[in-house]
Amino acid sequence: MGSETHCSIEAIWRIEAAKIIAALTRRVRDVGLAEELAQDALVAALEQWPRDGVPVNPAAWLMAAAKHRAIDHFRHRALHERKEAELTWEIEAQLADGAPPAPGASLEDPVGDDLLRLVFIACHPVLSREARVALTLRLLGGLTTDEIGRAFLVAEPTVAQRIVRAKRSLAEARVPFEVPEAGELAKRLSSVLEVIYLIFNEGYSATAGDDWTRPELCGEALRLGRILAGLMADEPEVHGLVALMEIQASRLHARLGPDGEPVLLMDQNRARWDRLLIRRGLAALARADALGGAYGPYALQAAIAACHARAADAAQTDWVRIAALYDALAQLTPSPVVELNRAVALAMAFGPAAGLDVVDALADEPALRHYHLLPSVRGDLLQRLGRDAEAAVEFRRAATLTRNLRERNLLLDRARRCAGL
Repeated sequence: MGSETHCSIEAIWRIEAAKIIAALTRRVRDVGLAEELAQDALVAALEQWPRDGVPVNPAAWLMAAAKHRAIDHFRHRALHERKEAELTWEIEAQLADGAPPAPGASLEDPVGDDLLRLVFIACHPVLSREARVALTLRLLGGLTTDEIGRAFLVAEPTVAQRIVRAKRSLAEARVPFEVPEAGELAKRLSSVLEVIYLIFNEGYSATAGDDWTRPELCGEALRLGRILAGLMADEPEVHGLVALMEIQASRLHARLGPDGEPVLLMDQNRARWDRLLIRRGLAALARADALGGAYGPYALQAAIAACHARAADAAQTDWVRIAALYDALAQLTPSPVVELNRAVALAMAFGPAAGLDVVDALADEPALRHYHLLPSVRGDLLQRLGRDAEAAVEFRRAATLTRNLRERNLLLDRARRCAGL
């Protein structure tokens, strides 16, 4: 029973933690303190539920416990006397109005807004990208510092420091607990979407380590994306990002061979693609489409992913359309990485020489100096042109640049085959 109860607490906490922290942050105006209060409520649940049983409305129980601890906290802080009176009155009034919570009642009426505000706080521009990722996974994903550290191959103390500094930075900057005004929304939303996609990408193609993918990170990013789509249903780029992640996630199983080795897109068994995720992704793309306007960068990438998803096999892929979509993406968000991907599409649509011209133009691009996919793509195009010796050199160079063991082995194997070994 105790074990079952602890499993229940863990599951409930995973679902409700972000909502509780969000609701508390609205009241105490301090995301660090809100998390501490929520953790206190979790400890109380771990102590009481195995003895008394899981309450009928566990989310409301946790929220009420956290609010009581908020009152205790402010009562015992002399430096916050004025705030104590203000917050105690507010919270006690809310408890009086709402107690006891009705079974099945929602945690809070505006909790959706609270959660959305928490998303924007965790991804605030005042924080570095690393801090945003760590704080997002901590507050919204419910991951521990150890889990975040293992996911990104960073020491747990480093993650803990990033999170502590992030909370301090938010407090010092007096970041308001609010969704940005319309004029700031697009800028701030792009930061939120970037962080979520960064988390997904780290799961889809791990930067370093022994595994090529980390599906749990993809799942977490998808969960965050779906929450955001529910909260911001009128934002086409949110649906575009969800569409992109759903369709890409559909290929996760097919990206790995029997021994965990990478399987490239053209070699994947499409029968292993998850058709449910593809349908969900196409539906999300249709929602983005229905909202009107020109595609943003995520919807454009989702449209590219959709071309792959709709093709029965690699040979039937509409590479001309994909090349056109990359042209549009390069116009919208020009970058060396987008240009490299465009080169691949051009090579597939119009022949390897067309792609190689674009790749060679990127040879002196500083941003790609240590990017292993530049020599990897060049090697692939040279191989298709029959220039195997040159291709082998490029694959070996790419292998020295990647920090992922599986990918390094794949590149070295391609180099050996090009060299006839």
